[in-house]
Amino acid sequence: MPGPEIIGVSGLRKSYGAVPVLHGVDLHVGRGEIFALLGPNGAGKTTTQEILTGFSSRSAGSVSVLGQDPAGAGPEWRARLGIVPQDMGSFDELSVKEVVAHFASLYPDPFPVDTVIQRTGLGEKANERTGRLSGGQQRRLDIALGIVGRPELVFLDEPTTGLDPEARRVTWELIRELASDGTTVMLTTHYLDEVEALCERVAILLKGKVAALGAPGDIGGRAHGEAVIEFHADGPLRDAQLPALHNAGTPLAAGPDGQVRISTATPAAVLRVLLDWAVQVGSYDLPGLTVTRPTLEDVYLRMIASADAATPAPAPAPGLEYIA
Repeated sequence: MPGPEIIGVSGLRKSYGAVPVLHGVDLHVGRGEIFALLGPNGAGKTTTQEILTGFSSRSAGSVSVLGQDPAGAGPEWRARLGIVPQDMGSFDELSVKEVVAHFASLYPDPFPVDTVIQRTGLGEKANERTGRLSGGQQRRLDIALGIVGRPELVFLDEPTTGLDPEARRVTWELIRELASDGTTVMLTTHYLDEVEALCERVAILLKGKVAALGAPGDIGGRAHGEAVIEFHADGPLRDAQLPALHNAGTPLAAGPDGQVRISTATPAAVLRVLLDWAVQVGSYDLPGLTVTRPTLEDVYLRMIASADAATPAPAPAPGLEYIA
């Protein structure tokens, strides 16, 4: 965890009546860190964020956010937070500048209004009524309203939904700038490439528990997982017998289209054997060569599937037939 602790959560539990939602969550996030909280619907992400922002009480455990317990924190503490939910509401008859200026007036030390409008890519729309903005422009306005108060900690819920690729990259750069200035960012998103591009660490919540925590490249053993080498056996390689790999990988015979796929935990060693083999049979290339490891999305979906498989089917109600 880089920097002083901004979020400290230990043994966090939450139940709604007799229904438990969080089962002993532990999270620690440092100053200036971009931290992702991932999980499928119903995993407990929203409940966790509501507790961290003081909008919901907890059943057990300890929580510290910006040095205070959110359950008893006052307006001065709340002014140090920025929150960008999936929908900030509508202000159709007001201009972009009027809305941002109104939100800025609610904070003791806001960013300059024009600066925020420019940084979120809305400079040309500053005097436009917000009811005329496109979906992507509206999302940028949501982000502007969440950061105008110069927050020390900002919660971003699906910040790039509806944005085109260029606007998405501009938003990524804005998030990086906030973090470099010392703002801590708690991100929730379904775009896992966004997590890999932005986040130093990620926690995956499954069924109310932290199932994995670490750098995106290390989650689920990705850094040491099997790599897949693929190439096209074309030209001199087409009729050549694949080389022996001596337990370094599992080669598959080339398919009808000449595609070869090899799974291995030692891709560098296998590539050396393959390149030597290619030269020996008269080729100085492995056409279409790719080397890939499991993506964060691959690992994430596998973890969800494993958690679902481990959950027993609910017992049928009396007098009803349960169909799985």
